[in-house]
Amino acid sequence: MHLTHELELFPDHSVTQLLFKEVKNAAELRQSAVAGKINGALINPTMLVDPFQVLVAANKAVNLEKTGKMKTRSLYSEIIFNLSPTNNISEAFKRFGISDGDDSVLVVLVHNKDQPQLLSDITAAVNGRQVPVEDISSLSDQTKIRKLYKITPQEEKCGTLLDAVVCRMAIKDVM
Repeated sequence: MHLTHELELFPDHSVTQLLFKEVKNAAELRQSAVAGKINGALINPTMLVDPFQVLVAANKAVNLEKTGKMKTRSLYSEIIFNLSPTNNISEAFKRFGISDGDDSVLVVLVHNKDQPQLLSDITAAVNGRQVPVEDISSLSDQTKIRKLYKITPQEEKCGTLLDAVVCRMAIKDVM
């Protein structure tokens, strides 16, 4: 149901993604995250193409944390910020963070291998049905994604939507 990847550049860190549908307590989860009671990033899955997109953002966030170059206050807010094609932090939270009325949520955890308790804590906190993370594309709003990342039809002829999105995420710091 969940998806865990060890970060190649940081082998002591793993990224776990959990996807929930039919979530009834999004407002409560969002408030807990803002208050720092949830140790994870809560992401709106409608703005995601693939779990790889989140893995790229998390890897970049861990790197920025290790080098002391984060633009936000926490690792989890940095993950949300890194998903955005712009450098506007509040815009990133509006687009990629969860809203009170959302009925689906992707939870992203960065942890050491010896922290299995995090998964059960998050699963217990979310009032919703856990589904396989691989199902994220069924929740994607590809029209909104294309508009946000300014992806042209010509661009999709030579690569995938995921390729274009990850490219935008990677170059935002140099544009």
